[in-house]
Amino acid sequence: MTDTAAPQLLHLVIGGELKDISRPEFRDLSQVEFVGAFGTYADAKKAWKARAQATVDNAHMRYFILHAHRLIDPAQDAPV
Repeated sequence: MTDTAAPQLLHLVIGGELKDISRPEFRDLSQVEFVGAFGTYADAKKAWKARAQATVDNAHMRYFILHAHRLIDPAQDAPV
């Protein structure tokens, strides 16, 4: 039996309140929210979108998708 599933690519979703909306610098690092770790970009994007929409009333709140698989193995240049 062969495994035809797409390779697991680790994506992390984090977010928090920014000091200034023009720079990705968090107001308080101890308050950064770890939304989760996801094996596909599509799953990470769903989680990112849900959290971003839930906090839409706070203009300083931002969520980010980190392509952790690229940090772990920089040679891995998989499509997003």
